[in-house]
Amino acid sequence: MSKHKRERENENETSNPGGFLAGVLLGGLAGAGAMLLLAPQSGKKTRTKIKRKGRKLGKQTAETIDASVDQVRAKANEVTTNIHEQAENLQQRGQDVVDEQKKRWAPVVKAGKKAVSEA
Repeated sequence: MSKHKRERENENETSNPGGFLAGVLLGGLAGAGAMLLLAPQSGKKTRTKIKRKGRKLGKQTAETIDASVDQVRAKANEVTTNIHEQAENLQQRGQDVVDEQKKRWAPVVKAGKKAVSEA
């Protein structure tokens, strides 16, 4: 393309403000359309969505707390049962020791009583 031809095209583009305005108008309309299509949802929809998510999160939290409380109760019952069993075992062992000592010392006590009564 020659230098003169380019200069004439540049003159035509700058001397034709209608084409420029049409381009600006067309670009503006395209931008507005894109904005409407890509714009985030309305405030009302956003608030509704937040409320829904908040309720869902609250429900999940309550379920998690309930599950945790159930686990703690189960563990507490298990610990309580183990403590009772250990206490019963200790009590039985103590009674066994007392019974054994009675058997062991019975002849000595009997002999002592006999010695005291004969004296």
